Amino acid sequence: MAQTKLTLKEKFAYGLGDMASNIVYQAVINVLMYFYTDVYGIEAAAAGTLMIVVRFADAVLDPLMGAVADRTRTKWGRYRPWMLWFAIPYGILAVAAFITPNVAPGTKLVYAYISYGLLMAAYTAVNIPYSALAGVMTSDKDERSGLQSWRFGMAMVGGFLVTVSVWPLSRLLGGGGKPENLQLGFPFAVTLLAIVGVIALFGCFAWTR
Repeated sequence: MAQTKLTLKEKFAYGLGDMASNIVYQAVINVLMYFYTDVYGIEAAAAGTLMIVVRFADAVLDPLMGAVADRTRTKWGRYRPWMLWFAIPYGILAVAAFITPNVAPGTKLVYAYISYGLLMAAYTAVNIPYSALAGVMTSDKDERSGLQSWRFGMAMVGGFLVTVSVWPLSRLLGGGGKPENLQLGFPFAVTLLAIVGVIALFGCFAWTR
C-alpha cells in the first residue's frame, strides 16, 4: 500500500520527472520544425510529413508502453525503473535529433525519421510510466492533487529553460546565426539541456517511492 503523506523532497522529485520530459517536448514543438527546414535543410512538406508520421506511430506506442509498464516487476517497483533505464538514452537521442549529418538529401531524411522516431520512443518510455507513478506514491487524493501541481509547475520550469536558452546558446556555441553555424550550435545547446534532463530523471528515480 502506498504511503499517505509525502515529503516536500518527494514532491519536488516527482516534479523533476516532468521537467525532464518537458525539456524535450518543448524543444520538439518549438524548435525542431525550424531546425529541420532552416538548419538541417529539408523541405517544409517533408519535415511536416515526418513529424506527423512519427507522432502517429507514437500514439500507437503509448498504450503498448502503458501495458508493459503495468507488468514490470522490479525491486524499484513498476514505474520508477523506466526513468533509470531510459534517462541516458533519452538524453543521447535528444542530441542525436539535432545533429546534421553530412550525407545525401535522401539519407539525411532517413536519418531524421530514425533519430526523431527513436527520440519519441524514448520519451514515451519515460513519460508513460512517469505519469502513472503518482498513483502508486500515495493513496491520499489530496496528496495526489499536490503532486500534479508540482508536476505542472516543474514542467513550466523545463519549458522556460528551453525558451530562454536554446536559441542564444545555439548561436553562441555555433559561432553565429548562419545555418552552417547553427548546425554545430544546436547539438551543443541541446546537449546542455539534455544533461539537465538526465540529472532530473535520475533525481526523480532516486527520491520517489
